Amino acid sequence: MEFHPPAQPLAPAASAADWPVPRRYAWTVFALGFALLLSDYMSRQVLNAVFPLLKAEWLLSDAALGSLSGVVALAVGVLTFPMSLMADRWGRVRSLLLAATLWSLATLGCAVSAGYGEMLVGRLFVGIGEAAYGSVGIAVVLSVFPVTLRATLSGAFIAGGAFGSVLGVSVGGAVAQAAGWRWAFAVMGIIGLVLAAVYGAVVKERRLVPYGGSAAGRDGAAAPARLRAQVPRLFSSVSVVSAYVGSGLQMCVPAALLAWLPSYFDRYYHLAPAKAGAVAGGYAVVIGCGMILGGIVSDRVSTTAPLRKWTVAVGCSLGSLLLLTLAFQLPAGTGQLLALAAGCLLSAGSAGPAAAMVANLTPTAIAATAFATLTLANSLLGLAPGPAAAGALADRIGLLGALRVVPLVALAATVAFLLGRHRYPRDLLRLRVPAARTAPDHPPETAR
Repeated sequence: MEFHPPAQPLAPAASAADWPVPRRYAWTVFALGFALLLSDYMSRQVLNAVFPLLKAEWLLSDAALGSLSGVVALAVGVLTFPMSLMADRWGRVRSLLLAATLWSLATLGCAVSAGYGEMLVGRLFVGIGEAAYGSVGIAVVLSVFPVTLRATLSGAFIAGGAFGSVLGVSVGGAVAQAAGWRWAFAVMGIIGLVLAAVYGAVVKERRLVPYGGSAAGRDGAAAPARLRAQVPRLFSSVSVVSAYVGSGLQMCVPAALLAWLPSYFDRYYHLAPAKAGAVAGGYAVVIGCGMILGGIVSDRVSTTAPLRKWTVAVGCSLGSLLLLTLAFQLPAGTGQLLALAAGCLLSAGSAGPAAAMVANLTPTAIAATAFATLTLANSLLGLAPGPAAAGALADRIGLLGALRVVPLVALAATVAFLLGRHRYPRDLLRLRVPAARTAPDHPPETAR
């Protein structure tokens, strides 16, 4: 199928502060994309709300439970790059609709699983469906907003994962307690199918006009030769690789928290599944707010000093390490809950700055593929190993002991962000000189 551009395409943004499309349509695209991201993570995280029920019914170990959670992120990590590259080539909206339909149907399949093996297969297909959504969805969102809002929008969009986790855990826990764990999966699958239908009816490929043209924008799908020429620039600087690695490692911390906090409150605070899910959902909201706050702070403080984006990322990593280490050393009670909330707030605050740095350091023609690379790093370094490793550790040293070890990953993330900060000015300048030579008709983007 060919993509047909609009009869009268809009001109590319004249400056970093200009809107490529009407504001109302841009915010509509954001709202619907955010809603689908909520569905994405509701389908992914509803499993965590029913961990205690599955453990009791199927006699599963914590490692097995963790694998059911980690297999989704593993599939996302392995497939996000090729599927996002395909979306850049054949059309992003079409790819998003296919993805949402697949993960929703797979979630319905989980509802009728007869045992661990069938559930694992269902979860695998949930991951296949979700593989490219985060990267392609954020590329679509950033294509219709000014460059000056990149970190804020990146943080807000990625935060949809945390908010979707809230709904998946809290609503899923309530439904599971009232009607059984199978209905928890069924409800999430139905919600996803409805949202996919609405998105397809409102968001049209022909109305998306990325900055200076795009793989799926004014000029239709990008030529394969152009994409092949641009792909090497995904890894062409030390700073962009540092952003990938630092973001991925840091995501290990919130991923483990989102997966295991419901079980933690069930075991150490003796809460029923619905109550444990609701409390854990509150902490997932805090994680999501931290993502948004990190993006807003990053955009504000880097107006005149782009390096401050890296400083925000470093501060979030180190802050989460100190606060979460303190939280899990304290006894169960108010003090621990407060320290845990503060640590959760910072645990994913680097997501917005990292995404903005990747956008600044890679070509807009392969925006979805660049964010796919970031998603790949987030999945393989953080989202996949985080829950699984915490589950394996919990089998050996207890869940509390595992949660004491997980925050140490933030040290490695901090080192990566510091390296990227050191090389960022040099890499940004080096990358933009050849870009200006090859595309003189398009104004350079502001390094923010």
